[in-house]
Amino acid sequence: MSDEAASGASTAEAPAQQAANPVREIVQPFIDLARAPRALWGVNISYLIEGFVYFGMLGYLAMYFNEYVWLNDVWADWMVMLLTGGITFSMFLFGGLADRWGVRVAFILALFSMIIGRVFLAGGPMLGLPDYGLWSSVHLVAALGILFIVLGFGMYQPAAYAAARQFTSEKTSAMAYAMLYAVMNLGGWLPSFFSPVRKAVGIAGAFWVYVAFSLLGLLLTVLILSRRTVEEATARAKAERELEQKAKGDKPAAKKEEKEEAKSTEPFSVLRWLKNHPLADVKFSFFIFCLIPVQTLFAHNWLTLPQYVERAHSGTWIGTNFEVAVNFNPLLIFILAPFVAAVTRKTKMYKMMIVGTLIMAAPTFLLALGPSFETLLAYLVLMTIGEAIWQPRFLQYAAEIAPEGRTGAYMGVAQFPWFLTKVITGLYAGWFLQRYCPQNAPPESLQTETMWLIYGAIAISSSLMLILARNWLGRDFKSKAA
Repeated sequence: MSDEAASGASTAEAPAQQAANPVREIVQPFIDLARAPRALWGVNISYLIEGFVYFGMLGYLAMYFNEYVWLNDVWADWMVMLLTGGITFSMFLFGGLADRWGVRVAFILALFSMIIGRVFLAGGPMLGLPDYGLWSSVHLVAALGILFIVLGFGMYQPAAYAAARQFTSEKTSAMAYAMLYAVMNLGGWLPSFFSPVRKAVGIAGAFWVYVAFSLLGLLLTVLILSRRTVEEATARAKAERELEQKAKGDKPAAKKEEKEEAKSTEPFSVLRWLKNHPLADVKFSFFIFCLIPVQTLFAHNWLTLPQYVERAHSGTWIGTNFEVAVNFNPLLIFILAPFVAAVTRKTKMYKMMIVGTLIMAAPTFLLALGPSFETLLAYLVLMTIGEAIWQPRFLQYAAEIAPEGRTGAYMGVAQFPWFLTKVITGLYAGWFLQRYCPQNAPPESLQTETMWLIYGAIAISSSLMLILARNWLGRDFKSKAA
């Protein structure tokens, strides 16, 4: 979900005439890719493969711990939470390594670390270890694999965005970020076609296939993103930025340097740091944290949806090919986001937040009517439309409300509730599956209606809080930034 930042940025920065042409916004990234420097080809191809591998394995991970480690749904979801929450925390710790080591080295080390982790996950069930269950040998091997993936991804995604900035000028950077968003979503959709592989060789076998794709991604990165290619792309982008700066004039840059110099000479003060921290802004803090309930639906895409579709729709085509449902969201987001942005670009931001969260949360109650293909399809489509409405506007608000020179700080803090969402949802999602949608139970004995009713009530509370706070929060929603 962190990749929606690229969507929000590209939508906000696109010219008005492009925003009015959503078809062009879908096609344009691929046209731009053909014209991009070779270094960006290396980044985008790697990002496409990594999106395919990461989301493909993520959709199977809880089932993997059920089937091969013999963990119940609670512990299986906790292990998935360890991966997804750990990645967010890891990016906070290791995101700056690309600046220190260079994007090429960071890419190679990150991919190598993730390959090691995926080998541990794929190979653990084949080691013939004598014990299974919680804290067993096979469980510890899988946990070690997750650790390597977490460490690698903590370097990988920040390196990708650093590379997009390093290889582009100010004029072309929006294209680079939009392309990362596009290829990650396309990669996340490709596992929809992976059910024949999983049926033929099992989940562990499917993991080995994903390992092979990871190796391919590493090989292509090494070949395409060579030292010479990186140096040439960096020099070219630097020259373009200098020309752009000259066209604008040097005064703004000089003012910025003077401001930064004055800032650096101020002695550090804990009280001043706390006072100026984005979370000290009461309205900003309320806004970002009240969205946690609706964001739980994102986490349920990998914590709940795979097991729900397989178990509640057992014996049907969608139950047998649950990958189609689990990976439908990235494709819809890729198609719908520019259309929604074009249609709603003149609508007030706060209104869009209320409408978007409401449309995203309300379809959850359709699943409370009972398992059926029609309600599942309606949920996936409507939930994604809601996401496409509010998610880019959320990031836009975080950027606009930030004081001058503090956009990065506000954008970074705005992602913190997403980390909490992954952790909080992971703590209870497995229990709900075990209670209302247990493994190996006949479909007619499941109580999934109660589970989704509760999840719907949780999600829609975000919309209710935004509605109740509209006079307090919505009144100066945008003017505060000015």
